[in-house]
Amino acid sequence: MTRIDERLAELGITLPVVVPPVAAYIPAVVSGNLVYTSGQLPMVEGVLPATGKLGDTVSDVEGKELARQCALNALAAVASVIGSLDRVTRIVKVVGFVASDPEFTGQPGVINGASEVLGEIFGEAGVHARSAVGVAVLPLNSPVEVELVVEFA
Repeated sequence: MTRIDERLAELGITLPVVVPPVAAYIPAVVSGNLVYTSGQLPMVEGVLPATGKLGDTVSDVEGKELARQCALNALAAVASVIGSLDRVTRIVKVVGFVASDPEFTGQPGVINGASEVLGEIFGEAGVHARSAVGVAVLPLNSPVEVELVVEFA
């Protein structure tokens, strides 16, 4: 068992299977020593567990959990192109999109779901730059979408 596998087990996290693309793209691309993931929806076993907008039909707590799932899906995409998450040296950037009711301003708190799980898994190497952006709508009416930039050795 690798170091990150052990950490995931300690946290009770099972890395999901890579989510198949829903359009004309691939889940992750390597360029030099960086992996860029495509935006990941919070799919669980091929199903989007919630739809709608934060501040309307989706609660902040639910949105945060969905962002966490997006980050785990993104890590699965990273592992698929570099072989092992033990090769990750730093989470460089997280970009989170939150489908938001016009009055909703809690996007940073929602995307904390992704940021916090990355910190739990990678410790100091999981501390990253980040954007949390409110948008009108996301693919499949998903409440959140997250993409990562990851450095590896």
